[in-house]
Amino acid sequence: MAGGRGVPLALLAVLTLQGAGAMKVGNVMIQVDFYQRDERLQQEGGQFMFDFDGDEIFHVDLQKTETIWRLSEFGNFAAFEAQGALQNMAVDKQNLETMMKRSNRSQATIVPPEMTVFSEDPVELGDPNVLICYIDKFWPSVINITWLRNGQEVTDGVLETIFYPRDDNSFRKFSYLPFIPTRGDYYDCRVEHEGLPSALLKHWEPQVPLPA
Repeated sequence: MAGGRGVPLALLAVLTLQGAGAMKVGNVMIQVDFYQRDERLQQEGGQFMFDFDGDEIFHVDLQKTETIWRLSEFGNFAAFEAQGALQNMAVDKQNLETMMKRSNRSQATIVPPEMTVFSEDPVELGDPNVLICYIDKFWPSVINITWLRNGQEVTDGVLETIFYPRDDNSFRKFSYLPFIPTRGDYYDCRVEHEGLPSALLKHWEPQVPLPA
């Protein structure tokens, strides 16, 4: 979805901070839910998640009405009724309609993403590793991420996180690619977003010493 800066995509983001107020607190838990709609494409979507000190606790798969714990062990100590997230989506949708009418459907400012690519562990030829593409400070939360190896698209083993909120109401997201470092191979993370005039590529290749 590169280009098209004038696309009338309406987004409502609702942040609820529990335990955060005027006083300084040691920990903060945030509930984040948002509903969004692309009026040009007539597509809609949303997200519901809980965040503790910047780390995801869980999110809800709105299609399956299922709670997805960031670590499966979390489900042994807590529970969340996923149906409640759908109720929040209904409220968000209604609120969005109201806000759009009040603002005469004015468009929000689109913010293009920043990105970086790095390996999870120090690189050793032949040792399995993971490449991480970190996309940050973008709005709205509509983005396409593609991995390329030697110029060819790679999909096997690729994982993506949900959208994580930032304090300024923009978003960040991670994409992971398992790989085995091989001399001569190179990788690119390609990102498409409404705020970019064309797809943004971040190049990466293993930096290993030449054999003696």
